[in-house]
Amino acid sequence: MAAELVEAMNMVKSFRVSDLQTLLASMGRSKSGLKQDLVGRALRLVQTEYSPELLKNVRQLYETRFPKASAWLAARRPETVPVTYPALNSSPRGTAQGTDYLNGIPKPVPPPAAEVKLVPLPFYHNLETLLPPTELIAQNSEKLQESQCVFELTPSQVEQIRNSSELRPGMKSVQVVLRICYTDSIGVQEDQYPPNIAVKVNQSYCHVPGYYPSNKPGVEPRRPCRPVNITPWLHLSTVTNRVTITWGNFGKRYSVAVYLVRVFTSGELFNQLKHCSVESPDRCRERIQDKLRFDPESEIATTGLRVSLICPLVKMRLGVPCRVLTCAHLQCFDAVFFLQMNEKKPTWTCPVCDKPAPFELLTIDGLLSEILKETPEDVEEIEYLTDGSWRPIRDDKEKERDRENSRSPDYPVVDICVPEANGHSPAHSATSQTGKSGSGGTSAGTGGTGGGSGGGAVVDLTLDDSSEEEGGGGAEDSEDTDDSQDSPAPKRGRYDYDKDLVTAY
Repeated sequence: MAAELVEAMNMVKSFRVSDLQTLLASMGRSKSGLKQDLVGRALRLVQTEYSPELLKNVRQLYETRFPKASAWLAARRPETVPVTYPALNSSPRGTAQGTDYLNGIPKPVPPPAAEVKLVPLPFYHNLETLLPPTELIAQNSEKLQESQCVFELTPSQVEQIRNSSELRPGMKSVQVVLRICYTDSIGVQEDQYPPNIAVKVNQSYCHVPGYYPSNKPGVEPRRPCRPVNITPWLHLSTVTNRVTITWGNFGKRYSVAVYLVRVFTSGELFNQLKHCSVESPDRCRERIQDKLRFDPESEIATTGLRVSLICPLVKMRLGVPCRVLTCAHLQCFDAVFFLQMNEKKPTWTCPVCDKPAPFELLTIDGLLSEILKETPEDVEEIEYLTDGSWRPIRDDKEKERDRENSRSPDYPVVDICVPEANGHSPAHSATSQTGKSGSGGTSAGTGGTGGGSGGGAVVDLTLDDSSEEEGGGGAEDSEDTDDSQDSPAPKRGRYDYDKDLVTAY
């Protein structure tokens, strides 16, 4: 009984994360947490609830992890003997040296993680696999680990690199890239760097993409995980190349792979998109009619769908309208700008609805391309109708613009009124200030006396001093005349009134 318990515990210690999660889930235990937590939970489970059923599950999981021939040795390896793993070595020379033993037991060489599949990248086309996905194995319990892999280039591969065109000075279009991802056999894996990563190629450290600063408060910077170009540091000959990877061991498992790839530019991807993925205008009209088809069960009938002709990425008029086939909206974005942005910072996310937008699902909207050619530059929005036709929204915008322009404040006409007309006494009138009556003064007095109950008098404010002197009219009010004689004459400009003292009613 004790021997079987020790055997089960040794098997559990060699389990992967997926094996531990399967074991814990089968026994009704939580399967969340880091690997250390899962191992401790599984060991406590074996110690406290040991049963034939549990032992059977442990053995089945172990047999799927290791061949049956090495199960007895692996399960009964003494715990006091530290097990060290050799560095990653993809060279046939390294695998041929199988004379390294530990207490009569061969050291386990980590096999390539064939079940790990890396996600294909639109800007990288794999030409050859130089090193298949291979797991990074920790050498000891230290947090900072080093793993090495070696590979050689064939003469044909060297010629491919040397004869390839240059994307920019010093960068070839055919490259050798290093890719790192999580060790997981479920689905395809995206590039993911381990913490504290550093890559050294033939005794020279190569550049690893840094972190993107975050504009949002409280959000940590994110590192763009993309293939690492190690071509400039390689021996472009049949000499063996050695890559040393420094990485942080914090419970997660990583695999590394090396590929010979052909790198595409955003312009080349755009040419592929134009020739391979264009949705015809008729198919676009059918899609619009499907969205606007009357639904008797719906209480709201949609008679039109508005689509903006402005790209949500750069806030400019669309050049090549593009969208994702799996998105429900009809709004498009500019294909050229979208590819250029993903070339610099690969996110592959729809700028309209924030859903995944992989390159293979992008399509050019043929109907909207025709609309952009037929409409002038000042049209920024259109509306799709139920029959698949469309109309510009420019008229509505112009009406709204006219309404905004017509909302200027209305200023009333200024009437300078006499006292009898409105019951108020103005501060100063033209005649009371000057004490003279010319042709303008006569008309003002006529309007004031002859009008009776009439409105305000019209005062001609264009008269100058010369016209007043020619008029030579006497003063109408003696009191004003006496006051004007006693006091010094006010300074006047061109007109016969003080601008600051004219009161409008």
